[in-house]
Amino acid sequence: MTDEQNPWEWSEAEWRAKVERVRAGRSYRPSSWPGGARCAVGLSFDVDHETNELRDGGKSIGAMSRGQYGNRQGIPRIMALMRKHDIRTSCYVPAVVAMLYPDEVRGFVADGHEVGIHGWIHERNSILPPVVERDLQMRSADTLEQIAGVRPVGIRTPSWDFSDITLEITRDMGLAYDSSLMADVDCHELLLDGQETGVVELPVEWIRDDAVYFNMNRFSALRPYTPPEAVFDIFCREFESAYAEGGIFQLTMHPHVIGYRSRMWILEALIERIKDKGDVWFATHAEIAAHARANGD
Repeated sequence: MTDEQNPWEWSEAEWRAKVERVRAGRSYRPSSWPGGARCAVGLSFDVDHETNELRDGGKSIGAMSRGQYGNRQGIPRIMALMRKHDIRTSCYVPAVVAMLYPDEVRGFVADGHEVGIHGWIHERNSILPPVVERDLQMRSADTLEQIAGVRPVGIRTPSWDFSDITLEITRDMGLAYDSSLMADVDCHELLLDGQETGVVELPVEWIRDDAVYFNMNRFSALRPYTPPEAVFDIFCREFESAYAEGGIFQLTMHPHVIGYRSRMWILEALIERIKDKGDVWFATHAEIAAHARANGD
């Protein structure tokens, strides 16, 4: 196969190899959750801050100020809400953000939240040379451990961008889980070229991500905007279905997106609705992945 070949010119062996490189393997749906809970709820925050602008070599002061909002306003609002409801979450932090705001990261740990790998500067893995991607992922883990005082056990790739060797690096690092892929709604093992890796996947989905509903780019035609009430409705329907199935409700949010005064009510109202069920287990992604693997059918 050459780079000049069109996809319809690939042999069956060639297109099968692409499909089979990273696949969902055995399911880890537990028959029960801790404390007799019917449903597991994993709230997560991708703490990108200024790296959304920096990763592409950008230098827009305006864009970076929006990222700084995540630190100055978004995180304090979010953490106050989590303390109010006694909920622990998973925070995925680029190494550059951790170096910019070390006290913020230490605060996550002090409040019992998980700190996970989220790249070095929110780079796109799929465009990196393999040796660079491996170096950045390992340095990111080392930096987070040095600042937070706890070694990360899980990763969410920046923008959920997954290269041909991302899983190989994650496996070689001995990480317990990944949360970047979308093949299922339940935890499952990831396969690499058909072989078991021991890495658990806790799936994400754009439907359960705040950024797709609210983000915009003023220098392009990108103006996706959904009314907060509609986003709340979508998130509630996702939760109600997860609860009915006895599965996982996983949600991805960003401090510079959800952390505005006109949007924070979505998160609080959602939490209150979930807690009204009574038999729900709020946990970090690491805890959910570990429980699912140990008790999966």
